[in-house]
Amino acid sequence: MSQDPTPKLTAGETARVAWNVARMVKRCAASESVDRSDLERNVERILDRARKRAEKSK
Repeated sequence: MSQDPTPKLTAGETARVAWNVARMVKRCAASESVDRSDLERNVERILDRARKRAEKSK
C-alpha cells in the first residue's frame, strides 16, 4: 500500500502546517543548532491524519 506523500488537506490542517513551518523557520533564524524535531513531528502527525482520512474515504 503506497501512501500519498502529499494528501489533500483541509483548511484547518493547511493553517496548522503553515503555522508549524513558520515556527521552524523562526527557530532556524535564531540559531542553526536549535532542535525543531517537535515541530516536525507535529507536521507529520497532521499529514498522517490526512492520509488516513483519504484512505478511509476510498
